[in-house]
Amino acid sequence: MSDRNSITAAFRPEIHRRRDLPGPPVSGAQRYGTDAKTLIVGREIDLSGEIAACDKLVVEGQVEAALSDCRQIEIAAGGYFKGTAVVDDARINGIFEGTLTVRNTLVIQSSGAVAGDIRYGELEIERGGRIAGSIHSLDDPVGGGEAATVEELGAAQRE
Repeated sequence: MSDRNSITAAFRPEIHRRRDLPGPPVSGAQRYGTDAKTLIVGREIDLSGEIAACDKLVVEGQVEAALSDCRQIEIAAGGYFKGTAVVDDARINGIFEGTLTVRNTLVIQSSGAVAGDIRYGELEIERGGRIAGSIHSLDDPVGGGEAATVEELGAAQRE
């Protein structure tokens, strides 16, 4: 028994201390691989108001807002956005309800749903994705917000 106590007392593990790396400090956004102008609304977070001047909005919780001057919106599965959004690109895997204008590409993934007044440059809907409401292409040949007929769309493509 005394041998064991002497061995335990003599053993002292070396604990390495953390050293900060040289260079500028790393922000939380950089650490998680996102841009500094990315706003992430996490699960179980409710946010309401006006959001402006972000490069990307990621919604995992619930947002009720007017979104402007933002390049991208991504609504994760389980995420919910209600309000108005004008963006370059949108990827919807949760729920969007309201007025959505997407200048480039709107992608509705398999568990995504979009309802309301929707305007888009290009539209991609995966099997299972849902869309409802007033839906128009930004380059709608009819103009004035009215839905084009199949014949009008075909004529516009031929031009």
